[in-house]
Amino acid sequence: MASSPPSIPFPLSSSISYAYLSPTFALFSSAISSTNDPHTYKQAAKDLDWCKAMEIELDALELNHIWVLTDLPPSKVPIECKYVYKTKYHSNVTVERKNARLVAKGFTQQEGVDYHETFSPVVKIVTVRTILALAAIKG
Repeated sequence: MASSPPSIPFPLSSSISYAYLSPTFALFSSAISSTNDPHTYKQAAKDLDWCKAMEIELDALELNHIWVLTDLPPSKVPIECKYVYKTKYHSNVTVERKNARLVAKGFTQQEGVDYHETFSPVVKIVTVRTILALAAIKG
């Protein structure tokens, strides 16, 4: 006797519908939903665009002096890292760029033992606008 597929208790199709979206946004949502970004380095390394994105990420990290190479103490284990891949789109559904971020699997770290400070070289445009607005108000 063949087993039936497991039933989904709360299918998304009962809560979400594309029927009320504008045609442009429905096309955009469909394009984003159908994109399969790689999950592993092995998958990404097969595509030249992803290789270029990883090279850009490493160049940016080196340019910003994100790390200093040192010898690892004998009692410590190095922290692994991985790439996170995401395709970025323009509003007209064309691919803007492929983005690769190198992230540390730092969930095993302890503050004060494995690290002393954190640094992120990213500033959001909202923050810049807020600071400029405050500077303009204060003269």
